[in-house]
Amino acid sequence: MLLAPNLLRRARAPPGVPPRRHLSRLLDRYGFVAPASLTPAPREPPSDSAAAKKRRAKKPPYRLPSSLDRGGRPPAHSDLPFDFRFSYTESTPASKPIGLREPRYSPFGPGRLDRPWRGLCAPAVDATLRDVEAEDPLPDAERGLEEARRRERERVLGEPLTPAERAFLVDKCQKNRTKRQINLGRDGLTHNMLNDIHNNWKTCEAVRIKCLGVPTVDMQNVCHQLEDKTGGLIIHRHGSLLILYRGRHYNPKKRPVIPLMLWKPAEPVYPRLIKTTIEGLTVEETKQMRKKGLHVPVLTKLAKNGYYASLVSMVRDAFLMDELVRIDCKGLPKSDYKKIGVKLRDLVPCILVSFDKEQIIVWRGKEDGSLQDQTQKPFLSFIDSDGASVKDETGDQEQIPKDWSSDECSGTSSSDEVPNDEPVISELDSSRSI
Repeated sequence: MLLAPNLLRRARAPPGVPPRRHLSRLLDRYGFVAPASLTPAPREPPSDSAAAKKRRAKKPPYRLPSSLDRGGRPPAHSDLPFDFRFSYTESTPASKPIGLREPRYSPFGPGRLDRPWRGLCAPAVDATLRDVEAEDPLPDAERGLEEARRRERERVLGEPLTPAERAFLVDKCQKNRTKRQINLGRDGLTHNMLNDIHNNWKTCEAVRIKCLGVPTVDMQNVCHQLEDKTGGLIIHRHGSLLILYRGRHYNPKKRPVIPLMLWKPAEPVYPRLIKTTIEGLTVEETKQMRKKGLHVPVLTKLAKNGYYASLVSMVRDAFLMDELVRIDCKGLPKSDYKKIGVKLRDLVPCILVSFDKEQIIVWRGKEDGSLQDQTQKPFLSFIDSDGASVKDETGDQEQIPKDWSSDECSGTSSSDEVPNDEPVISELDSSRSI
C-alpha cells in the first residue's frame, strides 16, 4: 500500500521527462507533479535580425575637454614677421645657451602652429636658409619681412599726433579715468601680452602699461620692444608708467593673428655667470676681492618688484669713487638679482664678482680701462644705429638721440600738458627702500 503513491506519481509524470531524485520525501508522500510551465526549458539563440533590432549604438567614451584637441583643424598661421619667444625683453638672440633642459616641446601645443619650435624661439623664416659663409647671413625673405613690417607700421600710425590730441589721450588713460592697465613684471614683455594689448586696443585708442621688477633696469629696451612688436607708439612716459598708442588707421578686425602659448617653456642652460677666477686675476686675488666686496658699504637696497631705472647710472657714478660696488638684494628671488647682475654687466659695463649672501658685487675692472674699451664701442654703435629721426611741424628733419623718450621726440612734454595724480618720485628714492 505504501508504494501506490509512488507508482501513481511516476504514472502521472509527463512522457520524456526523466525521474528526479530529491532529498526530501514530501513529493513521494503527497504525489505532487509540477506543471510544464514551471519546468525550465533551454533558450534558443535569437536570430540575427532580432539581435540587430535590439542592439543599440554604443556611445563614445567621455573625454575631458582639452585645449590641445584641434578637432581636425589645420595649424594656425601668423603673418607676424619676427621670431616668437616667451619674453622679448629678457632674452636676446645674441646670448647663446649651451644646452636645453627638456626636449623641444612647442609651448603652443602639438599641431597648433605652423612654425617649428627650436628650443628658444619659433623662427619666422626657416633657419636652414641662412648662409653662414656669406657676408650678410640674413636671408632675403627675412629682409623682406622687416621692410614690410616697417611700411605697415608707418601706414597704421599715420600722421603724428597734435599736442591737443596727445594731451587728450594721456588724460583719458589716467588712473582716475579708467582702470584698464597691463602689468609688465619680472618676465618682461611676454608673447601672450601682445594679445592682451591688441584686445585693449579694440575699445580704446591707447592703453596704460605699468612696468615693475627686473625689466625696469633697461627701460630703453622695454620701450623699444613694445613699439617694435606691437606696432604702436609710446606717447607718454612717467617713471614706470607707459601709454601705448595704437595708431590712426588701426583696424581691430584686421589685427594680426597671435597664437597663444599654453605654458612657459623651460629656460635653457647658459654658461656660469661667476667664474672660479676673475679674468686677469689669480685665485688668491679673486678670493680676497670677494671677501672685500662683502664689507664694502651698500650702494642701495633693492625692493621687491621695484623700479630700478636709475641703477645703472648709480653704479657708474659709484665706480668713480671705488672699484667695488655692493647692492643689497635681500628679499628678492635668486633669479631676479642674477638677471639684474647680467644687465649691469652689459650696460655699465662691469665684471660680476659674487652673488653670495643675496648681494650683487661688481668690479669696474683694471685701471687700464680695457673692459670699458671693449664694451663701450658696441654700446655706442648700438645707440648710433637706433637713433630716431623725426620731422617737426615745418617739415625739417632733425636727429634725435636714442636716450630721449618717445614723448620728447615729438617735441612736446606730456608731463607739462596733463597733471598726473601720482607724486613725482625721484629715481634715486624709488630705487632705495626706506
